[in-house]
Amino acid sequence: MIDFSKELSYKTSRSSGAGGQNVNKVETAVTVLWKIDDSEFFNDRQKSLIHEKLKNRINAEGFLYFNVSESRTQLQNKKIATERILETVQNALIIPKFRAKTKPTRSSVEKRIQQKKQHSDKKENRRFKF
Repeated sequence: MIDFSKELSYKTSRSSGAGGQNVNKVETAVTVLWKIDDSEFFNDRQKSLIHEKLKNRINAEGFLYFNVSESRTQLQNKKIATERILETVQNALIIPKFRAKTKPTRSSVEKRIQQKKQHSDKKENRRFKF
């Protein structure tokens, strides 16, 4: 896993949810931002792959971002956000294996047709005949 956490920037905001009066005073929600095009850890091909796979998470300025407000502490939310962005980028870089399509074999096609005929005959024999 490539650790590009040095390139990440963080913003904090007030979080909603549990926490009582703490919610109204402390900025515990964390937004992690990463400018993909300015990264020195990835080549152009990897950057384009990240742009393609994570286009829904990239804003107009080209920042990949995550908002985290799961924990009541800013430090824990920052840790979760960092882990999440590192993992998401790592998963975006995985290129799935090429799978060549295959045709069914002649024997399997014939077997299927034979089973259909047997099933049809069975149904036909059940019908009431005048």
